[in-house]
Amino acid sequence: MFKGSIRNRLIILLLVVTVLPFGTSIIITYYHTKEAFKDLVVQNNSNLLYQGKINMESYLTELNGLTLSLYNNPDFINYMRAPHKEDNYLTLGIVRNILQTVLYAEENIRRVEISFADENQLITVSKRSNVVFSNTVTDKYQDLYEKAEKSPNNMYFDTKGLSHGTIYLHRALRNVPSEEVLAYITLEIATEKILDLSTNLYNSENEQFFILSSEGELIYNSMNTVMEEEEWIQQIVKEDVVAHDQFEWRGDDFHGVIMYEQISPTVGGWLLVKRVPYTSLYDNAFTVTKINILFGVVGLTLVILSTLFVSFKITSPIRVLMQNIKQVEKGDMKVQFDSLGKDEIGVLGERFKQMMEKINHLINREYRLEIENKTNQLRALQSQINPHFLYNALQSIGTVALKNNVPQIYTLITHLSKIMRYGMNMEEEIVPLKKEINYIRAFFLLQKERFANRFEYELNIEEEAMDVPVPKMILQPIIENYFKHGFDGGNEIGSITVEGSVEDNELILIVKDNGVGVSEQRLLDIYRHLKNEVRFPKENDGTHIGLKNVYMRLKLYYGESASLKVDNRKEGGWIVTISIPTSSTKEVGMK
Repeated sequence: MFKGSIRNRLIILLLVVTVLPFGTSIIITYYHTKEAFKDLVVQNNSNLLYQGKINMESYLTELNGLTLSLYNNPDFINYMRAPHKEDNYLTLGIVRNILQTVLYAEENIRRVEISFADENQLITVSKRSNVVFSNTVTDKYQDLYEKAEKSPNNMYFDTKGLSHGTIYLHRALRNVPSEEVLAYITLEIATEKILDLSTNLYNSENEQFFILSSEGELIYNSMNTVMEEEEWIQQIVKEDVVAHDQFEWRGDDFHGVIMYEQISPTVGGWLLVKRVPYTSLYDNAFTVTKINILFGVVGLTLVILSTLFVSFKITSPIRVLMQNIKQVEKGDMKVQFDSLGKDEIGVLGERFKQMMEKINHLINREYRLEIENKTNQLRALQSQINPHFLYNALQSIGTVALKNNVPQIYTLITHLSKIMRYGMNMEEEIVPLKKEINYIRAFFLLQKERFANRFEYELNIEEEAMDVPVPKMILQPIIENYFKHGFDGGNEIGSITVEGSVEDNELILIVKDNGVGVSEQRLLDIYRHLKNEVRFPKENDGTHIGLKNVYMRLKLYYGESASLKVDNRKEGGWIVTISIPTSSTKEVGMK
């Protein structure tokens, strides 16, 4: 109906005029800025990686320098040339001092070991033991010694234990200036500092860092996962590799830029590699684009809201009236809308609403009167038929029970008949306590028949209290509440006691049971419910409706002169105490 309306056409036009240039601007801005941000991020990461290389190279050079420092002591060199001859105390002291100096020169060095090439002799010192001279030499480092000997720099880093927190630096000590190898020195080094230097070179949330040997073996992996041979590693360690470079990579598990720096070959030639995904490179560009989109959406929203405000201000009241008129035409007489303003359309809307309210009022009044009249007629008919029918039926059942020599059934029916007559008699509002007790006794006898030995009751009513008038059905709701919620009917014997006495011109009625009782918080909620301070949820409305009924009737008849108290018994169960002034009771009973 409204497809060709002015409002819809105006909204579509403004959306096209606003969204088209805005979207074009965002796309152009994004493509122009993302490459600039990418170059900036790559440059920053390259600078960081270069600084990391300097720090790592400096540390490894320091460790390598400790092994070269042995050449600065001629006595130690002479000892290595003939260790079996130089066994005097002074020479051995120099050896101990030199090895301990190397051991404690750097805090991460755990152990220093010297193995002589031609002599079956080994010298070891660690931070857990003194210098030990041994004639037992193992060949556990023999392959690594050969790699160090063949290396142009006479040294080799064994990094296989990096994942376990240890690396080893092996150096071949030659008899300079000849090429003869006198001994091999091994430094066992903790990797804490290497790992600290590595951790500062990447963001663990979105970047990856690796350390490779000059041959392409994986030394360190920030992802802590097992990696198979990767193509990008082969590209880095190719023959014409330069000391530092960067290239873009699109593989199965990574899309982004790979950059690397190579440490000097004199200290191992390690490759420090960093992988930065495109998501990180373009993150700033995405942020700028999101900001542009946000401002654009805000501006677009303001334009749309302004357009809608102007159009709705004029046409909305008329639409509301049209919709309500259609509802009335369909038979829905309920007109619900807010004020349409103070202009002519608003006045028209108010008059229309008032007219429909009057019509609805007249219709509802006539309908309710007719329903109420029919209901009253039905109730009157039921009140005439139901009691007589029930009494006659019960009497007939009792007669059959006597004829068939079943007096127990006759007794139970008699009790039930008393209960029904008492409850259906609407003419009495105030009765002597005697009638209420007879009714309760009949109720207990039926329950006794039902539960047999699993239920006991006791009625202790003083004769003076029997003739005191009380509101009808004042005890029954309390007692029935026990069977609903306090008595579980299990193996435990249920017990309830009703006591009545007159003390200081007050009738005191006490109902005690051995039921489950309630918590202190629940007891407080019951008191608040009785005083209308709180309302139970619907699922619990029926739990204490009887107590509420008794409480309200006491306040209706006696005001503040009467009271109802509910509490838990120490031995278990409930105790309900009702106090009624006998003077007020007599006055009420006479009305």
